Amino acid sequence: MTTAYEWRGELANDELNILHAEGFEHRVLDDDWCTQLREHSLGWVTARDDGRLVGFVNVIWDGAVHAFVLDTLVPSSHQHNGIATKLVRIAADESRAAGCEWLHVDFEDHLRAFYFDACGFTPTNAGLIALR
Repeated sequence: MTTAYEWRGELANDELNILHAEGFEHRVLDDDWCTQLREHSLGWVTARDDGRLVGFVNVIWDGAVHAFVLDTLVPSSHQHNGIATKLVRIAADESRAAGCEWLHVDFEDHLRAFYFDACGFTPTNAGLIALR
């Protein structure tokens, strides 16, 4: 498998909606990802295998020094091949290149080893308010 990675890579809404549905175990939605990414993201990283989208991570930011990793996604058919780790590494490199000083992430407990061990994040205190 030869996987090609690209910062701010081209995407189609339908392919990202399919990947998102698999990754977060919900029905396929009709979200306008292309507009959301252009309007709210510092950037994103795509991974493609023979043209097929096999990885994605979104990086939003505050316009200054804080960047945030959202929606790290790899389909089950391509997991455990280092794709997600490389997506996050590229996201960190590009966030640093944009002048960001901090890269934040939040995640569910079952992803602790991935983010702490494989990606190098460190535990911090954080807060959350459930709005729904």
